[in-house]
Amino acid sequence: MTSGDSRRRRGCSINPRIVKPILSVLGLGIAAYILGPPLYWHTAEALLGHSSSLHSGCPVCTCDCPSQPLIAMPEELSNVSFTDCAKHDPDVNEEMEKNFVSLLSEELKLREAESVEGQRQADLGLLEAKKVASQFQKEADKCNSGMETCEEARERAETDLIEQRKLSAVWEARARQKGWKDGQQLKAQS
Repeated sequence: MTSGDSRRRRGCSINPRIVKPILSVLGLGIAAYILGPPLYWHTAEALLGHSSSLHSGCPVCTCDCPSQPLIAMPEELSNVSFTDCAKHDPDVNEEMEKNFVSLLSEELKLREAESVEGQRQADLGLLEAKKVASQFQKEADKCNSGMETCEEARERAETDLIEQRKLSAVWEARARQKGWKDGQQLKAQS
């Protein structure tokens, strides 16, 4: 057996001299993919001098605005902001306050309508529950009435049975006194 035959039996083997350069190229490709874009932009800014000219297109804001809003707003309405430079203009400020008040009143009306609808749904559910409970109560009353009637009838039947047994015992005792025996009279009659 030759060394080539033993390689074929073990499976396909890869030459280590080929694997190392392939892995090196793959590693360099991944590093270039990760580090390439940031390095490109930093290099382009440094070479072309765009870092200061990128921001020179915007005019400098001259407002002296406080960082606090004019009116404390709830979390749900935080997209309405009064912290702009127009607060110094009384007409704009008044209009913005009117808009804010109208938005708040609309929000309150919507929430009131939702709560009224929720209350109406709850009332309907309660009414339906009362109807079902009333029906169950009627059925339970019928069942209890039937059980009481059955129980009374059973007690009467039990009392009647006891009375019949007593009466049967009296008649049997009289018959025995007159000479009756258990099997004789039946044979004589048939």
